[in-house]
Amino acid sequence: MKDGFVKVASCTPNVKVADTDYNIGKIYEQLCEADRMGAKVIVFPELCITAYTCQDLFFQDTLLDSAMKSLAELVAKSSDIQAMFIVGCPVRFEGKLYNCAVVIQHGEILGIIPKTSLPNYNEFYEARHFSPYIGRVGTLDLSVYGLDKIPFGQRVFVCTDMPEIIVGVEICEDLWTADPVSNYLAKAGCTIICNLSASDEVIGKDTYRRQLVQNQSARLVCGYIYSSAGDGESTQDMVFSGHDLIAENGIILSESKLFENGIITSEIDVSKLVFERRKITSFPPLKSMDFITRGEFTLPVTDTKLTRYFSKTPFIPSDKTERDKRCDLILQMQSHGLKKRLEHTGSKAAVLGISGGLDSCLALLVCVKAMDLLKRPHSDIVAVTMPCFGTTKRTRSNAEILCTELGVTFREVDITKSVLQHFEDIGHNPDDHSVVFENGQARERTKILMDIANQVSGFVVGTGDLSELALGWATYNGDHMSMYGVNASIPKTLVRYLVGYYADTCNSSKLSEVLNDILDTPVSPELLPTDDSATEVTQKTEDLVGPYELHDFFLYNGIRWGYPPKKVKRIAMYAFGDDYNEEEITKWLRTFYRRFFAQQFKRSCLPDGAKVGSVTLSPRGDWRMPSDASGVLWQI
Repeated sequence: MKDGFVKVASCTPNVKVADTDYNIGKIYEQLCEADRMGAKVIVFPELCITAYTCQDLFFQDTLLDSAMKSLAELVAKSSDIQAMFIVGCPVRFEGKLYNCAVVIQHGEILGIIPKTSLPNYNEFYEARHFSPYIGRVGTLDLSVYGLDKIPFGQRVFVCTDMPEIIVGVEICEDLWTADPVSNYLAKAGCTIICNLSASDEVIGKDTYRRQLVQNQSARLVCGYIYSSAGDGESTQDMVFSGHDLIAENGIILSESKLFENGIITSEIDVSKLVFERRKITSFPPLKSMDFITRGEFTLPVTDTKLTRYFSKTPFIPSDKTERDKRCDLILQMQSHGLKKRLEHTGSKAAVLGISGGLDSCLALLVCVKAMDLLKRPHSDIVAVTMPCFGTTKRTRSNAEILCTELGVTFREVDITKSVLQHFEDIGHNPDDHSVVFENGQARERTKILMDIANQVSGFVVGTGDLSELALGWATYNGDHMSMYGVNASIPKTLVRYLVGYYADTCNSSKLSEVLNDILDTPVSPELLPTDDSATEVTQKTEDLVGPYELHDFFLYNGIRWGYPPKKVKRIAMYAFGDDYNEEEITKWLRTFYRRFFAQQFKRSCLPDGAKVGSVTLSPRGDWRMPSDASGVLWQI
């Protein structure tokens, strides 16, 4: 439970229809196994104590009395289990029968929650046997079965040890209706919603069910545990598959295979959910509702062993089909944003620096797509290479080949003399390779681009990416500045995939070849002197600021989701444990936060740039931070 992670489980036991003794035995077996696995909230299917498909046997007191006796036995047997668990059981209350979820912990029933929406169509005839819950809150006396008086009605459960954990329950059809019960549970503060279900299987229903759970967890910014009845319920015309799901804010964390009764587990990050709800101004504040009461439960705060998946590249879908769709959409968004700016300003040309590196390569590809949208020739793009002390033949050659293949206007302006003259003007020794030596070149390049833009009645397209902005890895009023930054919300790890996607889908083998060589070239500012004949890059950015795959991971989890540094470190060690040791992760995490706070002043005056994802650092909306904020609290 530390760091906000709560291990949860969805269970589908083997059952026999109407055999309550057998059923609680199987429920207890899975309960003990899920508890050994560390689960703190455990959910079982709808009416699992009797089985869901008892039909008119639900009219028989023999079955109903046996269900309550078996429930009492299960409560007593589970008194040593710390986890909260929820089972389905038919319950008589004030002369009516209800399809209920029974919430149990430490040998005590915390509440009995009746089902609100009853299906009465096709093969389902619940309304024949059960009454719908209409919002009344009461107390059920089960002392005849050796149980206490128990709250009856819709109820949410707040963990006193970790108040971010608030558990609510709905039952099967309650989710499938036009006005799901979980909507109200979320408004009442629930971060984890449990669904006890008996959903029969027909062709295509598993996809619909998965989407329903996934979408509801996204709409409500919650964790969602869905437990469905297994094949032991199959009778007459219905077949059940035991389709269990665990979702969090639109992401399926764990899913069972159909027709394999068992247990699935994962960790729901409730602190992440609470963080996101605070940020979303349209998410309603907590609301008290007369038909929803509140109860409390306790859970010891312990370390939760992580088993859920954390992507090393959170900005990039793992599925190739989805990744290709994402790349295509991003390129469209970038190019349409640039198209609009070109139209609005009436610019006759787009001017950018082309280095033979990844960022300028992507920016050039976006410019080409924008000109295609405008039905203008690629020659309206002026790509300028500006070799100096650190330029290698490889990058210079790649830049020229790229421009030739794309049919853009290519210009070369050697800045060596002008930079040396500048050093002489300000009294800087060219043998002193300090920041003055490097930034002098960057600013000279930007000045040339701006002046060429004036020459051709165009404007400068920026090439810097999101990762560089996060680290402040840009020369103020150098490559930091442009009239429109097409890569401003593209992290470095994603830049690679966008260029790779273009290489794979273009119709030119020579263009694809040069793009792939650019992909193989180490990221470098090429500002430190190198031999005139050098073909390989020697000044490598990642040797100086750290691996971009780590920094993008830190950016996504530390800034987008607001994880504290210790939590970022924990999940980084979990995700990258085979690639970096703890010392390396700690070192680069400290570097990330130190640079992130020290360099905010650069982000406070960024040019416009297309927003393509949920993580951007634009000072005009997505990230508003004082330029002089102290980062001491974020150092570990």
